[in-house]
Amino acid sequence: MSDIAVRNKQNPILSTEMLKSSDALMIIECLLNPGVFKFNGKTWLLVRVAERTVQDEGSLSVPIYNENGKVEILNFDLKDPSLEASDARVITYDGVDYLTTISHLRLVSSTDGIHFSEDESYPSLFGEGAYESYGIEDCRVAQIDDIYYLTYTMVSPNGVGVGLRTTKDWKTFERKGMIFSPHNKDCAIFEEKINGKYYALHRPSSPQLGGNYIWLAESPDAVHWGNHKCIAKTRQGKFDSKRLGAGAAPIKTKKGWLEIYHGATEKNRYCLGALLLDLDDPTKLIARSEAPIMEPIAAYEEKWFFWKCCFHKWSQG
Repeated sequence: MSDIAVRNKQNPILSTEMLKSSDALMIIECLLNPGVFKFNGKTWLLVRVAERTVQDEGSLSVPIYNENGKVEILNFDLKDPSLEASDARVITYDGVDYLTTISHLRLVSSTDGIHFSEDESYPSLFGEGAYESYGIEDCRVAQIDDIYYLTYTMVSPNGVGVGLRTTKDWKTFERKGMIFSPHNKDCAIFEEKINGKYYALHRPSSPQLGGNYIWLAESPDAVHWGNHKCIAKTRQGKFDSKRLGAGAAPIKTKKGWLEIYHGATEKNRYCLGALLLDLDDPTKLIARSEAPIMEPIAAYEEKWFFWKCCFHKWSQG
């Protein structure tokens, strides 16, 4: 066992019972993968809230977001031969896939990093438009000067891509659109420019040739990205043998940029590992953990919605 993490005795510090659903027709299924940041002297989480619809007997209903970011409920007859509903997470109707849950992003804050509560004066973020109709998920937050950069997963029938929104006050947001096209996710922007450029980690998927690897990209404006380079791949027989992806924004240390990432096996057992990247040229990998630094060994990490999963977000400070 290589786990070096010290867990809070009050875990879990946030649960579904502590938040209200976004709509009377919705039920909160689980809370996942929060972005972490400091603002106004508090620690904040931008939590992914996954919700499902209240079900009626004889039918199956799924939620989607319309163009205005409002939930619409689609109902399907369970006896309809066009419906394939054997998977609890994804159904197919007449050749179109739908998620049985839909996610939005919710803000909660804390003065001690342990006890969190919601301030309704800060708005939740919902999917808007055709490329976010199945929700928005798993936000990473990076602060550069007085601007917060929110990179998140956009989900729709068109695929899974990376969206960007920015804010200074967490009450008004500027939408930048999709910055990495499908299939891509797990995007974390570095919290300072390097040689005048923005840098970001991201995770394109290529299951037929290649795999789910961590890549690095650069940008002049944090919107248009290029010069992509693969910096970390899966490793056979290790905790990251099937897929890996970036966690929070890399942390600047004297030795290099420290990135805490998640890695999974073929059986979808998720652990945390670490990368160390060169300060002046983050395409250069200095070191990588051979064993996981955190494993799913606590009861709340071994079961529930995702089985045997450590998928935490780490934040500097």
